[in-house]
Amino acid sequence: MTGADAAASFDPLRPRLARIAYRMLGSVADAEDVVQDAFLRWLDTDRDQIREPEAFLRRVVTRLCLDQLKSARARRETYVGPWLPEPIVEEEDEVEDVTLPLMMALERLSPLERAAFLLHDVFGVAFDEVAETIGRDPAATRQLASRARTHVRAARPRYDMPKEKGLEIAAAFFAASRSGDMTAFRSLLADDVATWSDGGGKVPAGLRPIHGIDDMIKLYTSLARFFVKEQSRIIRYGMINGLPGFVSVEPGGVLQTTALAIEDGKITGIYVTRNPDKLGHLGAVH
Repeated sequence: MTGADAAASFDPLRPRLARIAYRMLGSVADAEDVVQDAFLRWLDTDRDQIREPEAFLRRVVTRLCLDQLKSARARRETYVGPWLPEPIVEEEDEVEDVTLPLMMALERLSPLERAAFLLHDVFGVAFDEVAETIGRDPAATRQLASRARTHVRAARPRYDMPKEKGLEIAAAFFAASRSGDMTAFRSLLADDVATWSDGGGKVPAGLRPIHGIDDMIKLYTSLARFFVKEQSRIIRYGMINGLPGFVSVEPGGVLQTTALAIEDGKITGIYVTRNPDKLGHLGAVH
């Protein structure tokens, strides 16, 4: 079989493999590298002996991700400020099955727990195959997935909100926060609202999460002074990692994504990504 044959059998599987890798790693660039590495291994494989190419490649990608996570965890221990996964701005017909809060909860799992949960609970892979993939027996694999579910349960959405309503709240959030209308801004927030801002030490951003509505009002009151001098510019509203939000250009020309977790019509979480290293794949957006 030729390289063209390998590509013909691999390319239809590439988007699904990329989804697995991204959810394992939280990085678009790293996920793309893993999938390309998997393709190179596919080229060197005796493909006539592979009965189920998707299952084979899923195992390859997962194992490559497990190797990556070992070094990624060490890097994140020295990361400047809160770490957020690279944002994915969804297309109109896409529906994200792993929201940003769930991605952050996955960061607290061991690599094997993460793999077991994602493969079985998100991608519907049978436990026998998951066990073979991660090198554990099925009983241990079930335990890994069970522990993972317990850890991430609070991060899973409790109910679905219509996309249009979420984007309306995102637009109201942008208008109130940039205009300095703190009365309107406060009306959008839950009492226990929290924000995470990821600048990675590359651009100005909060060095720790902020919790509570009063501290949030103080933060955005101070930010409003900057918005008066130089207006933010909306690039687009949309769903970001399963949450309503927007892509904007902020004072100083900083590209930024803002994603909002919403419960009972109130914003409970604000996730701001400003690190330019995490936004390169959005270059075409603006």
